[in-house]
Order: sequence, then structure tokens, then C-alpha cells
Amino acid sequence: MSPRRAALLAAVVLGGVLVVVLAVVPPWTLLAEPAGGRTPADPSTVLPPEALARAEAFAAALRPASLTSLVLGLAVSAVLGLTPLGARLVRAVARPAGGGPTAQVLLGTAAVVVAGRLATLPVSAYAEVVRHRYGLSTRGWGLWLRDVAVSTAIGAAVTALALLGFLWLVRRAPRTWWAWAAGVAAGLVVVGSFLYPVVVEPAFNRFQPLPAGELRTRLLDLAAENGTPVQDVLVSDASRRTTALNAYVSGFGSTRRVVVYDTTLDRLPEDGVASIVAHELGHVVHRDVLTGTLIGALGAAAAVALSGWLLSWTPLLRRAGATSPGDPAVVPLVLLLLSVGGLLGTPVQNLVSRQVEARADLRALELTGDARAFVEMQRQLSTSNLSDPDPPTAWHWFFGSHPTAAQRIAFAEDWQRLQDAG
Repeated sequence: MSPRRAALLAAVVLGGVLVVVLAVVPPWTLLAEPAGGRTPADPSTVLPPEALARAEAFAAALRPASLTSLVLGLAVSAVLGLTPLGARLVRAVARPAGGGPTAQVLLGTAAVVVAGRLATLPVSAYAEVVRHRYGLSTRGWGLWLRDVAVSTAIGAAVTALALLGFLWLVRRAPRTWWAWAAGVAAGLVVVGSFLYPVVVEPAFNRFQPLPAGELRTRLLDLAAENGTPVQDVLVSDASRRTTALNAYVSGFGSTRRVVVYDTTLDRLPEDGVASIVAHELGHVVHRDVLTGTLIGALGAAAAVALSGWLLSWTPLLRRAGATSPGDPAVVPLVLLLLSVGGLLGTPVQNLVSRQVEARADLRALELTGDARAFVEMQRQLSTSNLSDPDPPTAWHWFFGSHPTAAQRIAFAEDWQRLQDAG
């Protein structure tokens, strides 16, 4: 069997395994049907009319920017990845550094990433204006630019190093590189999941321990009752950037901690804070981060194996201005394939995410036993975060990573009905 066919076969097998995992692992059924049927997900029960209209107006103003940014990013990536222009850019930016293969990969990757970011920067600025207009963003333009620069630099550096290793493997093992690279890609997904809380999070926010008191004790007790004790409860200075409310649990083992936005502490009662943290603890007890990491690793391995088939196709390489899969000029093409693959995987990823989030909601209700606090928390989140309780069906199917607020409130009401009936 030729290496190209072997790569395609491996991609098909890994993709099949991924489909089986996605069919088996997510919780597709969570609640028995209450007597009288399911509670309808009615958006009018989430927010009063004026707040609902405001949330819908905000979403309507932001959606075109999101779609424009997506199309612009793909267009730039396609132009650089499917024409010799990308190869020329890779060689040009490396020339002052000697023009060697290493310089081409590192500087070329950075140039392509920055080019894509610059193309979408005006749209991002417009989106920030919209967030300011609706009171969701509190960032000054200096902090906004700093955030853009830091996120772009981190993304470019990580991608450049990954591609440097990728092309080194291609040159060292021209027939089997895709198999080695698939294993490395899977490993990088796992390592990145562990490093994110201790490397990336501190680049954007500062964290302070929640002072000793009733709330801190309550959150630590919730974690212990959940069977997932945490090392600390931290407060993030999110108010420097946003008025949105949130909390999350990050880290693994000795690095696991509850993180609560300072905005959440300021605007939610203790029952609401406990409910939102209980939801996050639900992710921990069900090992959602670990499961998601392993699924991501499997998907990365399948994607790299597929790239072994695509990057062995001479007409595609010729169109990109590259002579072989190991030519640094292939960098823009690889980045295009990553973008397209990520876009195609988005609806599947979000379908699974919505089910996982619903299971975490169920765990929050079980831990706190307080559906009322959960419902009020969802209403407050919708008000503060300007979440559209009733987005267009197609939009929510493709981009919605969580159930809508109306769906989550209906779910909590069904749970309470089952408790009352039991």
C-alpha cells in the first residue's frame, strides 16, 4: 500500500472511531419525561420584554460582524494557501534572517497568522464598539489592543513551533511522517489542555483568593460533596474587560481551582454563585475537560492523517507554490487546512457541547437542590451577558455551544416537577 493510501485509510479509521466515541460518550438522554410532557422553552419566560428586545438587538448587531470576520479570515487563508502568494510571503519574511528553512517556518507562520488577524481587525474593532454600546465591554482601547496583540502572539508562537516540528518530521520520515505527526498532534492537545490554566490564563487576568467567609466555605463544601475537592477559590479581575458574569473550574489535580469573576460576586446572590459554580463542578465530576481533551486529541490525529493524504497530492502542492510536503512554502496551505477543518467540525463539536452543558446543569440542580436559584441565575446571566434566549435555529445549531437560556430554564422546571412527583 502506498503511503498516501495508508494515510487516507488511517484517517478513515480514526474518523470512524471518533464517530463511535461521539455517539457513545455524550449524554443524549438526561431526564425522564415529566407527567404532562416537557416544559416548552419559551423565551418570554427568561427576560422581560424590554430586556429581551435589548438582547435580541445586541445579537443582531454582532452576528454580521462574526460572519464577516469568519469569511474574511477564510478568504485570506485561502488566498495565501492556494496561490503562490503565500509561498512568496514565507520566503520574503525569512530573507532578512538568512532565508533558511527554520526561519521560513517560524517567520512565515507568524506572517500568515498576523496577516489573517490584520484582515479581521477592523471587524473586531466594530464588534468591540457594539459591546461598548450595549455596556458589555469595559475595556479601553489600549487594553483591547494589548489583548489582541497578546492573543495573536501566543497563537502565532505556538502554531509556528508546532509547524516547525511538523515539517521536521516530514523531512526525517518522508513516507510515514503523517503517522508520527498524528501522534504528536494528539499529545500536544493533551499537553495544551494541562498548560492552559497555568500559562495562558495569567496572561489576561489577575487572580486573588476569595476571602475567608461563608461563601468560600460553601463553595469548597460543594466541591467536596461533588467528590472533586479544589485547592483554592480565586477571584478573577474580569471587570477590567467586561460586565459579563461567569465562573469556571480550571486545572487538574493539584492545580484545580474554582475561579469566579468579580462581576459575578458583585451582582449575584450567594445562592446564584453557588448554582453557577455547581454547574462548573458538574463538568469536573463527569471529567468533561478530560473527555473533551481526549476527543480533541483523536480528532487532531485523524485530521493530521488526512493531511498526509492531501499534502501528497501534487496538484494541490503545485497550486500552493510548494515542491513537497516538507517545503516551508507549504505553511500557508497547512494553516488553510486547519481553518477549514476547524470550521467543518464546529457544528459537531457544539452539538456535543450542548449535551455536556445540559448534563452539568443537571449536576448543579442535584448538588444544590435549588431549581429556583438556578432559574434566577440563568435570568441574571442572560440579562448581564446579553444572551439571546431565542437565536435563529440555524445559527444556534452551528455556533451554539450551550443550550439557550429558555431551554435551560425549561430543563430546570422539568427537573423540579420530577422531584415534586417523586
